[in-house]
Amino acid sequence: MNRLITLAFALSLAASGAKAIVGGAEDQGPLARQSVMVLSSNGGVCSAVVVARDVVLTAAHCVTGADEHRVHFRDEAGEPVLIPPAAKAVHPSYNAKAIETRQRSIDLALVRIPQPLPERFERAQLTPAKPPKGETVTIGGYGVAQEGDGKSSGTFRTADLRAIEPFGSSQLLVWLEGVVTGACQGDSGGPVMQGGNVFAITTWAKGAGRSSCGRISQGILLGPQKEWIDRTLRTWNRAASWTGG
Repeated sequence: MNRLITLAFALSLAASGAKAIVGGAEDQGPLARQSVMVLSSNGGVCSAVVVARDVVLTAAHCVTGADEHRVHFRDEAGEPVLIPPAAKAVHPSYNAKAIETRQRSIDLALVRIPQPLPERFERAQLTPAKPPKGETVTIGGYGVAQEGDGKSSGTFRTADLRAIEPFGSSQLLVWLEGVVTGACQGDSGGPVMQGGNVFAITTWAKGAGRSSCGRISQGILLGPQKEWIDRTLRTWNRAASWTGG
């Protein structure tokens, strides 16, 4: 399929005005103002977190594996905006085959665009803090509200989940549990937040039985990757806003 046609198709799904995060609720609060979308020429839809006026943080698999990518949002008139990246940095430890080979992977990427985002967008406050097991955290994204229904993506939604394994055996991951609630297709790259601060980026989800969504959501903790994030932003003369933890 023609790349531009495929991007337009992804946009038509993402802009349907439907829901996101299975079992979640529409959210137009601060976290929504700190989030945008990333579209791929292969039809992929992802979420991303604003870390500078012209830089977003997302999952590495959202900006690899396709010929073209676009940072996407709608302007004040509701018209779609598609911005080609000016630069992108994929974490050097990202492994596209990590799940099938059961290997370690840091599924993170930074994307810089050639102009600042509109003033209504806010920089996310990042934190290296890790939530204790059993605590409630908030996950957000633009993904599908119903698994397999691409037209149900495009609206930012959030859901509260319980941290069931804060660090993982690698000390790099956070595992979150919901009851038919959680991340789904299109939520990769979205924020995981506690206390107003983003501490992880969503990368993977699993449902009950054969379902791919709504039971377990997984994210990459930002604390262990702080040095890489800051070093990459410095090369672009930018800086992330980190809180203590």
